[in-house]
Amino acid sequence: MTALRAPASAGATGTRDDGLAERLHRLLDGAASNAATLVAATIEVPVLDPIAVYAAAVEADLEAALWLRPSEGTAYVGIGRAWAIEPDGPARFGTAEDAWRALVSGARIDGPPTRHGGGPVLIGGLGFTGRRPDPSDGWGPFGSASLVLPDLLLAVTPEGARLTGSLYADHAGPSTAGGLERRWDRLADRARSITPNPAGMVARPVVAPLSIVAEQPAREAWGRLVGMFAGAVGRGRLDKVVLARRVDLEAPVEFDVPNALRRLAMSAPESTTFAFRRDHRTFLGATPERLVRTEGHAFRTVAVAGSIRRGADPAEDTALARDLLASEKNREEHAIVVDAILRLLAPVAGRLDVAPRPAVMTLRHVQHLVTEVEGTLREAHGLLALAERLHPTPAVGGQPRALALSLIGEHEGFDRGWYAGPVGWLGADGDGELWVALRCGIVDRTRATLFAGCGIVADSDPDQEWEESRIKLRAVAAALGRPEDEL
Repeated sequence: MTALRAPASAGATGTRDDGLAERLHRLLDGAASNAATLVAATIEVPVLDPIAVYAAAVEADLEAALWLRPSEGTAYVGIGRAWAIEPDGPARFGTAEDAWRALVSGARIDGPPTRHGGGPVLIGGLGFTGRRPDPSDGWGPFGSASLVLPDLLLAVTPEGARLTGSLYADHAGPSTAGGLERRWDRLADRARSITPNPAGMVARPVVAPLSIVAEQPAREAWGRLVGMFAGAVGRGRLDKVVLARRVDLEAPVEFDVPNALRRLAMSAPESTTFAFRRDHRTFLGATPERLVRTEGHAFRTVAVAGSIRRGADPAEDTALARDLLASEKNREEHAIVVDAILRLLAPVAGRLDVAPRPAVMTLRHVQHLVTEVEGTLREAHGLLALAERLHPTPAVGGQPRALALSLIGEHEGFDRGWYAGPVGWLGADGDGELWVALRCGIVDRTRATLFAGCGIVADSDPDQEWEESRIKLRAVAAALGRPEDEL
């Protein structure tokens, strides 16, 4: 597949001082009134707190998405839906790319085509398997995959903020463009009123008790599955398989999702905090694992596999990190992921740069082995084509891929939905960034369903893997209000 490129008609047609509605009016005037032409305009706006903007959109009962990189000072907030592609099955990556390419090829775009700086951007996820969920399932509103072009997109960078409005010429006019601008004004005013002051960035404490109402697999079944999978690895049937579990929590009051997002962003600034709101349900998390980022011929990915808990103090942290680096089990699990990524990239990469040895990533509740991989492609394939090649890595599926996924589908006992699938954003040029949806869960009013997985190899111990899954679940559980020592 070829990379998407910005249309030749793209470019700044207005002045720096024009409002969003004025820019959209000019684009609409130049488009045929009966043509399904996408128009998108970008303006500079004052910087607002992304979580506050997201919260304002939720209060207004709008579809909303948040993509926040605290360590980089970058964020996207998507509001509403101008267009979406929601394919299913194994071909979902290519189907989405083709549809997006067709849409932007004839689009009229006004604004600076700067990376992370606005313009038409899709935001969403592609699901773990591409299987369409049952409407009654918790994943029902999210579908098998869903990449959305928001009506309004706020892009925040260290250099400032830009707002992009998107709409169609065939059912839009001055009132539509003006409506988008007025909606933004209302949301911005509300966001300013709920933005924490600089000294008050600490999220509000959560006092409501949370109860575990279901676990799948339950503890006994988990032990049997870990033993079965470890035995299959030991007999040489496969190198590794990732077993996941889900935990359902219930609270006496509705969860405060914006507050949970603030707590996630504060507790894991090196991770990517995300949220996607559909039909009053929210899929949220703070993931430490990038699947792939592309920019023309350049790409970056990472292998994350092998885990150990955090210590009670810096000295214990250091000792545990040494144990992790020395652990034969964890090094084996990590090497399987690195080797698989390199094999997948070798046919398309012109250059591959791999860290000579794993490093340790320290998160709030857990430490991981990580190996950075970057390089250049022989051809600029675009984000989705490269993601299709990499997903799912052995870090979330297993190796060999087909056999591991077959075992997961047969024995895990629940639909992963978007858990462990790619989530992120895609620009008009076909480049962007996707991360693996980990440390995550679905929130539906007073109920929450959390997910965590563990890599099973030949010498995996069921009790140790269960404890590792508990540690991984704590990030979102704590953000929602469950004490960290009670999960």
